[in-house]
Parts: sequence; structure tokens; C-alpha cells
Amino acid sequence: MARLQAGEVHLGWREWGRGDVTVVFIHGNLASKDWIELAAPLFPSGLRAIGIDWRGCGESDRPKPNADYSNYSMQQHAQDMLAALDALDVRFCHLATHSTGGIIAARMLLMQPQRFGRVFALDPVTPLGMSFNTEQIGLFRSMMASKELTRAVMATAASSLFVPESLAPSVTPRFRDGLGEIQALFERILEQTFGVSEGIWIGTPVNLTRERESGELEHRMPDIHHPHLVLWGEWDGWIPPADLRAMAAAMPDCRLVLVPSIGHSMNLELPALYAGYFGAWFGGLSK
Repeated sequence: MARLQAGEVHLGWREWGRGDVTVVFIHGNLASKDWIELAAPLFPSGLRAIGIDWRGCGESDRPKPNADYSNYSMQQHAQDMLAALDALDVRFCHLATHSTGGIIAARMLLMQPQRFGRVFALDPVTPLGMSFNTEQIGLFRSMMASKELTRAVMATAASSLFVPESLAPSVTPRFRDGLGEIQALFERILEQTFGVSEGIWIGTPVNLTRERESGELEHRMPDIHHPHLVLWGEWDGWIPPADLRAMAAAMPDCRLVLVPSIGHSMNLELPALYAGYFGAWFGGLSK
């Protein structure tokens, strides 16, 4: 287990490959760096990929959450990631994000714009944030205590891996045949969710709602000039496509691509396809 000091916490991290081009992966909520584990070996040669666990996730420390979850805010996660890059002596890199990692990356880009190049954003939570009501946050609390409920909800984040009719309410999700190592990774990822901090389970939806209500980053999207390739899975029921269109329209260099027959997590659902897009976006760069 590799860990580094990032401010007040130790964060888990892992790297794949060697080269002059560095891409840092910022994972999503209830997740970890392991979400690119099957795709990373397929990335182009000459590229170094680094995955870093948020505080409260994976192999990172789990600080006790403040009463208002302020120590698990998107700003705090961004500060942690910047401190991790300092610890790794990464002076310049590109970013690959998934889901909530997208809004964390937006804060990183605005805090230290000169440090970053391209961004590859898979089904990102945009700088607009997201809104969660009391009932939805209650669902996260219920998931903390129920593996069955968590399995059902997590299955909707990787919908192409499951028999469609098994994703209906009150039905146990059933894998499609022949998934092999992808199914094994999903099961391991599912187990990981039960080790994350309450600051992740509850703090993430609380803080994403604050981001939505404040509108702070929405007004700063025109200031994000880094080239973005944004992928949205056709079957993704988590990220509103209207938010992605707003992001693409507001940011100066942002391309939005709809990918058919895939859900919220191409990096898990179709690792080879994810690696193909990744390589097309980052392959051939000189730094």
C-alpha cells in the first residue's frame, strides 16, 4: 500500500506506466483509484498514470467529519489533491476525472491553472454541482447499513454490466454472462464502499448541494480554458445532460461526446473502450 502526506492527511495512491506525460485520475464518490485498474494497462506507452484516493476513501485516512461536513467539501478534496501533487513532485500534468471527480478537478484548475494541461472527463459532475433533497440524502444513510441496497444503487452506476430487467425496483441486480475480471472488480469495489467515511456517504451529497446553491463555480466556467473532452454514457441516469451541455457551452474549449449503450462508468463497464478514448486524448503529447 503506497501512501503520501497531503496536508493533514495521508492519501493512498498508485501509478501505472512510465513516461514524460503524466495524467492524474480523480475518482468519483464512494469510489477509489481502483476504478481504472483494468483500463490502465491498456493506456499508451510513454504515459504515466497516477490514481489518488480522496480523503475518506480507498487507502486514505478517514478524518472524523465536522458537523457540517466542511472538511469533506469539494474545495477540501481539491486542496488535498494539489498537496498530493506537491508530495509527488508533479509540477505539470493532465487530468482524467470520473463523476464527482469532475467538480473537484474544476476547483483544482481554477486554483492553479498553470499546473494543468488537458482534461478527460467521464460523466462528470459539472461546476454547477448537484442538488440532493432530504429523501435522497436519507437514501445514502440507508445504503450505509445495507449491502443489498448499496448493490442495487451501485449497479445503476454501471448499468451495462447487468441484465436490464434485473435493475427494476425490488429486484436483485444480475450480471450479464462472461464479464470475468470486470465482475470481480465490481464486487471488490462494492466491498470498498463499506469502508468509506460518513464524510463521503453524507458529506458528498451535502457539499454538492451547497455547490449548486452557491452558483460560485457556475459563474467561473468561462475562466476554465483547459481543453476538455467530456464523455457522457447514453444510459447514464446520474448526470443531467442539460448540465453537461451548459458546461460545454460556457467553457471556452470543451467538447461533449455522447457514447451509446454505456452507463455512468465506462472505465469499469468497458475498460478497453475507456482506454481507447484516453489514449486518443493523451497519446502523442510531449509533456
